[in-house]
Amino acid sequence: MMTEIPDPFRDDRQNSGVRLFDAGDEAIPMILRHAELRQAAKDWQTYSSDAPFRVPIPSEEHLRSVRQLPIETDPPEHTDYRTLVEPFFLRAKQPAFVARVEEITARLLDEAMGRDTVEVVSEFALPLQSRALTVLLGVAEAEAERFIAWGVHVFHGEHGQQQARELEAYLGAEFDRAEANPGDDFYGVLTKATLQGRPLSREEKLGFANLMFAGGRDTVIHSVATAVGYLAEHPEAFAFLRDDPGRIVHASEEFFRAFMPLTQISRTCPVETEVHGMPVPAGGRVSLCWASANLDETVFEAADEVRLDRRPNPHVSFGFGPHLCLGAAHARTVMKAVLRLLCERVGQMRVVAARDRVEQTASYERPLGYESLEVAFEPPVSPRAERPSLQRPS
Repeated sequence: MMTEIPDPFRDDRQNSGVRLFDAGDEAIPMILRHAELRQAAKDWQTYSSDAPFRVPIPSEEHLRSVRQLPIETDPPEHTDYRTLVEPFFLRAKQPAFVARVEEITARLLDEAMGRDTVEVVSEFALPLQSRALTVLLGVAEAEAERFIAWGVHVFHGEHGQQQARELEAYLGAEFDRAEANPGDDFYGVLTKATLQGRPLSREEKLGFANLMFAGGRDTVIHSVATAVGYLAEHPEAFAFLRDDPGRIVHASEEFFRAFMPLTQISRTCPVETEVHGMPVPAGGRVSLCWASANLDETVFEAADEVRLDRRPNPHVSFGFGPHLCLGAAHARTVMKAVLRLLCERVGQMRVVAARDRVEQTASYERPLGYESLEVAFEPPVSPRAERPSLQRPS
C-alpha cells in the first residue's frame, strides 16, 4: 500500500529551500518548504495576489480579459468578495448536494462497468466533474455537455485561446439571462449580490465565473483519475479501503496530498524583497510550490509514500491562509463519492493502458497523473453457492 511519489524538488528543498523557475521573461524563486510556504501564503503584504492575470504560472493575459475573483485580490477587498460567495460554495457539504453527486457518480460508474474498458480521464472523470459542476452552479445537468466539449482544461491545449473566448461569451449570455430574471443559481446569486451597497459590475461577475470554470475543472478531473489509477495499480490499497469504508476520508486527503495536480501559483512582491538569498525586484513574482510543500519530509513521515490512513495530514493542496480554495468542499465531496462507490460496486480494477501526463518546464519535470488511463472495471465476485453434500444411498 505504498509507492514512491515523484519529487523533483527534494534536493533543493532539503539544501536551500528554494529553486529558480525560468518563466522565460522572468526568473521566479520557488518557495519549497512547508512552513515557509504557509508563512508566505498568509503574508499578503509581502507576497500579494493583487496582480490581475499574474497569479497563475504562466500568466494568462492572453487568455482572459477579466481579473479572477476573489483569488486575484488581497484583504480587505478579498475578504469582502469571498464573503459574497462562500455560503454558495459551502452547499457542497449539504446532504442533498452530496446525494446528487453520488447519484451522478453511480450512473457513470454503472456505464463504465457495462463496457469492457473505459478511458478514465475523458470518459469518467471529465463527465463526472462537468456534471457535478452543474450541481454546484445550480443549472440543468444538460449544460454539462457543453463543459465536456471544452475538455479537461478550458484554457490550456491546442484550442485554448478559442475556448477562452467561447467561455467569456457563454458566461456573458448566462449573466444576460440572470439579469433579466435572476434565480437562485450561481449567476442569479451574483446578479442579486451587493458589495458595499452597490451591485457587482459585469466585469466582477465575470471574474467570479471565470475562476469557477478555469480554476476547478482540471484539478478535480486529474485528482479523480489519479486516485482511480492508483487503486487499479495497487489492489492491496483498494482492498484496504473496501475492508473499512471509514478509511475513505483519510484516503481522500492523502490522494490530494500525494498527487497535487497544481504544482505552483505565484504572488507578486510590491517592494523589493529576498527569498533565501535570491533577490526579487519590486513587481517581481515569487512561486508558492504546493507540490514540494506537500512532500516536505520534516512535516510528513515517509513523505514519498502513499499512506491511505495518514493522519494528521496538513497538506496544502487547497492552499493556505486567506486564499484557501473556495472549491475545496466540492472537490472533497466528489472524491469521497468516487471512492465510496468504487468500494461498494467494484470488485477489481485493472489498468489496460496508460499514458503518463508530465509537466515539462525549463526548470523541472514533474509527473502529473495521466493523459489517458484505460481501465477495466469488474463487479464483485458473488459468494459461491454451497454445493449439496454427496452421500451414498443407504
